[in-house]
Amino acid sequence: MTSEPIVDAKLAQRRVPLIDGIDKVTGRARYTVDLDHADALVGRILRSPVSHGNIVRLDVSKARALEGVIAIVTGDDCPYTYGVLPVAMNEYPMARGRVRYRGEPIAAVAAIDADTAEQALALIEIEIEKLPAYYISEDARAPDAVLLHDNKPGNIEREVHHEFGDWQAALAQADLVREEKISCAEINHAQIEPHACLAEYDPLTERLLMQSVSQVTYYLHLMLSRCLAMDESRIRIIKPFVGGGFGARVEVLNFEIITALLARAAAGKVLMALTREETFLTHRARPQTDVTVKIGMKRGGKITACTCEVVQRGGAYAGYGIVTILYAGSLLQGLYDIPTLRYDGYRVYANLPPCGAMRGHGAVNTRHAFECLLDRMARELGLDPFEVRRANLLKPPLFTLNGLMVNSYGLPECLDKIEQASGWKERIGKMPPGKGLGMACSHYVSGAAKPIHWTGEPHAVVNVRLDFDGGITALTGAADIGQGSSTMVAIAVAETLGISLDRVRVVAADSAVTPKDNGAYSSRITYMVGNAAIDAAQKMKTILTEAAARKLEARPEDIEAIGEVFRVSGGGEQSSLPFHEVAKAALVDRGAITVSGTFTTPVEAQGGKHKGGAVGSTMGFSYGAQVVEVSVDDATGQVTVDKVWVALDCGHAINALAVEGQIEGSVWMGMGQAMSEETRYLDGLPAHASLLEYRVPTIVESPPIKVFIVESHDPNGPFGAKEASEGALASFAPALVNAIANAIGIDLDEIPVTPDRVMQALIDRRRQARLAQSVRAAS
Repeated sequence: MTSEPIVDAKLAQRRVPLIDGIDKVTGRARYTVDLDHADALVGRILRSPVSHGNIVRLDVSKARALEGVIAIVTGDDCPYTYGVLPVAMNEYPMARGRVRYRGEPIAAVAAIDADTAEQALALIEIEIEKLPAYYISEDARAPDAVLLHDNKPGNIEREVHHEFGDWQAALAQADLVREEKISCAEINHAQIEPHACLAEYDPLTERLLMQSVSQVTYYLHLMLSRCLAMDESRIRIIKPFVGGGFGARVEVLNFEIITALLARAAAGKVLMALTREETFLTHRARPQTDVTVKIGMKRGGKITACTCEVVQRGGAYAGYGIVTILYAGSLLQGLYDIPTLRYDGYRVYANLPPCGAMRGHGAVNTRHAFECLLDRMARELGLDPFEVRRANLLKPPLFTLNGLMVNSYGLPECLDKIEQASGWKERIGKMPPGKGLGMACSHYVSGAAKPIHWTGEPHAVVNVRLDFDGGITALTGAADIGQGSSTMVAIAVAETLGISLDRVRVVAADSAVTPKDNGAYSSRITYMVGNAAIDAAQKMKTILTEAAARKLEARPEDIEAIGEVFRVSGGGEQSSLPFHEVAKAALVDRGAITVSGTFTTPVEAQGGKHKGGAVGSTMGFSYGAQVVEVSVDDATGQVTVDKVWVALDCGHAINALAVEGQIEGSVWMGMGQAMSEETRYLDGLPAHASLLEYRVPTIVESPPIKVFIVESHDPNGPFGAKEASEGALASFAPALVNAIANAIGIDLDEIPVTPDRVMQALIDRRRQARLAQSVRAAS
């Protein structure tokens, strides 16, 4: 289960500004809509005006005849389904025969300008026979509900049933058994950059160039090949700068394939820039979820058993749904010692935009419900919430009931740090009315141990190149979407080679130049690509060391490289060479040198043998804990977050500056889901289709966040590192709800905890108090 650390870290202990930071803050960074599109046609999409129905007639003849319209495509132009999972591809880029949500693409045009494109859309004639539409899971699951997909009875995309141990006997042995149903609203990624892509098709060479906002250009490459029936070798994908993803761009998105279809039909270049409303319609975010969780607990706080039922409203198509509903159950484990467990999960179709992966994929809502119930039971037993968590800590190395590998576990230290920093022991239960403290824990994977597309290739490949100029170029297919992965690769290479960071250049995500990478999802890049980068740099270092040994007439094992100087260990100044001389010596008789580094997850880390057991498996988990302090105004229901203390075990902070930023971002995103963010639909039409209606926190709402980095040094991670961008997210919402309960004595079962929900809970309590008083008076 363990091995020796790959290499000691020195540079990988510094606070390093992101290598692309200057381009971003000076405006030099070119995002998709900034690319040269002066000669590009304008793409526009015609979307369904109804939530569910059969397409009776679609006539594009008038639009096609409009001057300035160069190409029109419909569902007839692409008979192939697409999707992120090979076993669940049930979506067409444009509807064929039936529409299943309001806003689903039906046709698209490419025209000489935006006005012409809009006029063309208005000329397309469409007739749709309406079918019943379902916007909540309960209605979609009704016995008489019309099926959205004929092969999915009950409108269930996937149901999961897992049992580990005798949970019924374990519940019977508990001193306290409690159950709660907690609901989490659907939310959206709300990344700052709207969706866009630029496609260019050359009819002479029959080649396609695509530049898009994708987080996983490899998936995009596969689906373009599939949907356009093109050989993969004729497609090139380049990732420009990306203005945030958070999971929104992990899947291939319909507009990307549509743009490629238009470019081929027009035999030219097409820019598709979606509006904010269209970006919301494309969606793929966290589903509305109902979680019913039951926990058995001993008087001392030890958990004996847990049962959990999760119902996710997944939208109109499969997308990532199978994985999301599996994650929701699998990641109940790996944080605490739970002796027995039962999980039942249901992914439900509804006539709404499809949901997908979002930061903390699959784990956030179930973790919220679990942590809330844990606190309520602690209160009932008269136990401190910290005490209950400590009563259920893991003792690694171990495998969980469902086969998840845990080698490093910094949760105990995370708890210690936030308990002390927040003054928990001194303040809990002694705060003024309307003030409260709450805490919760969370964890997340450092990359999925099994790739979605199993090819037998390594999980990550990085090439490192040395040429005459003495520069080191790291080539990676990994997409930097703002999380700092390219900076991590540069640090890994520079540290391993013992050279200056500014000697390293990173080229990322160009399918014609860089090796294939499985993409930016499930926080896989630091662990997997980082290890591959170190492997490549070690191979390059061997070549350089041998060249230095020849020049210095020494044995390679006696050569050390420090600070861009290769020297004989124990030798004087005469026994050393600067890096550039060693590089020239290495190039003799061979020219430019390129080496390949790889990383593959070992079999033992790839999860349990039960059906769906690979989902949730990883090389290492990050662990987080938070304390949230709140003020609640009982006259308005307004909740204010006064301060947050958060600790995250990231194994090793390769770049502490970036790690702190990722942790703060996790807290901020968790705060949005907990307090204000919620997608709302009126007859299937989004009522939140701008950043005015969809309420993400601003700097005004953002509290002081005190970050603590805990380093447990995972034995297999690069420099001991694990993921750092998702593990802290899921503990914010339950910590907030627990803090509100501490402040006003009310447990809230819905998030976001908007002022109207808090106010309604206060009104209900006053009404109940008056009723109880009346009953007492009458008796």
